[in-house]
Order: sequence, then C-alpha cells, then structure tokens
Amino acid sequence: MTTDRQRRLERAAPWILSVALLVVWQAICSAFRVSDFIFPSPYTIALALVEYAKPIAGHAWQTFWTTMIGFAIGVAVGLGLGILVGTSRFVYRGLYPLLVAFNAIPKVAFVPILVVWFGIGTVPAVLTAFLISFFPIVVNVATGLATLEPELEDVLRSLGARKSDILWKVGLPRSLPYFFASLKVSITLAFVGTVVSETVASNEGIGYLMMSAGSSMKMPLVFAGLFVIGVMAMAMYELFAVLERRMTGWAHRGAHA
Repeated sequence: MTTDRQRRLERAAPWILSVALLVVWQAICSAFRVSDFIFPSPYTIALALVEYAKPIAGHAWQTFWTTMIGFAIGVAVGLGLGILVGTSRFVYRGLYPLLVAFNAIPKVAFVPILVVWFGIGTVPAVLTAFLISFFPIVVNVATGLATLEPELEDVLRSLGARKSDILWKVGLPRSLPYFFASLKVSITLAFVGTVVSETVASNEGIGYLMMSAGSSMKMPLVFAGLFVIGVMAMAMYELFAVLERRMTGWAHRGAHA
C-alpha cells in the first residue's frame, strides 16, 4: 500500500509543483501590483490564451510541424553519423572533432546565412531545428556502440558472428537507451531552434507571434507563446519517455524493482 501511495505521489508531483508555482506567481503579481507589461500574471496569460486562441493555434501548428520536419532530419542524420562514429575508429578520429567544433558555433549565427540561401520562411526554421538537434543523437548513439564490451564482441566472433551481425543484433539494441535519451534532449532543442529562426526569418510561427506581440507591447501574449512552446516540448518529451519505457524496459528493470 505504501509503495502504491508513493507511486501516486511521484506521478502527481509535477502537477502539485506546477499548481504551487502558479499560485505563488499570481500571489506575487497581485500583492505587489506588478504591471502586465513588466511581468504578466498567470490570470492575464490565461486571458490572452483565450482571447487569441485562433491565431495562437495557427502559429503553434506552423511551429510544430516545422520542428518535426527538422527533428526528423536530425534523427536520420544523427543516427547515421552516430553509427559511423561509434563503429569506426578512423571516422571517430577524423569526424568527431569537426562535429564538436560545429556544435560549438551558436546556431543563431547560421540563420542570416540560411535566409540568404533560402529566403525568409519555413526552410530556415527547418534547417535550424535540424542543425541544433542532431548532435546529441550522434554523441549518444556513438557512445552506446563504442561502449560495447570487448569480451562480448570476442565471444560473438568466436561463435561466427560477423561485424554487421554484432552491430544489428547486439550493438544497436544495446544503444537504444542512449538513443531515446538523446531524443528527449534533441526534441526540446529542436523547438528552440525553430523559435529562434522564426523570430528572425519568418512571418509565421510562435516565434514570429511573440516578436509581433512584443513590438505591440502585448506581454501577456508573449508569455502565452512561451507557454504554448513549453507545452508542445513537454508533450513530445513525454511521448519519447513513454516509448523509452516500453522499448527499453530491460535496461531499467533494476530501477523499477
């Protein structure tokens, strides 16, 4: 009974903390009469969500599918590069330092270049989401493959397994926990990349809506955009967390026990 109660409390903890944070936030804004222009209260943000529900929904959908396209490209490229880096010492030594250097460059610096190449619109946002999201996937997949025990490889080879057999039947399944961990990180980064690009080089999306609202001094609408981005990112994170638990339960059985 104690264990069941503890599990229910663990599931309810995020909701309890969120409600408590909103109550404190509203109380501070009301008690100190904070201007909505400086720091809008949860109540005024909720009013903005209702008042501008239709434009918010349209821009949110634009941001969501743009992010998903860029993220999907990032998953494909990151998985392929991760396999190459994790299975080939030559590729690791030659390519990995370049990837690290590329990842160190702020991705917002690429947005003006992408605008020159592709113009203002969806393409720069898709590419920015891709550029910012693929590196964690590369690192995690490569780590999962590179940490395969040498003794296990020796045993498999002695049983007649080829290198491709070890990769597909042991290496990749063993890397799934790393892969799903990278997906949960990358999807949040992809939303960041999309919104950054939309604020600079788009006339659609939540980023554009927030910039327009900020220039019109509609701060509750700006915070409403932030709320929508957070909800979408959290929903996708939870989706990958559920998939992770279903597909890699064997890797977490000790924690569940």
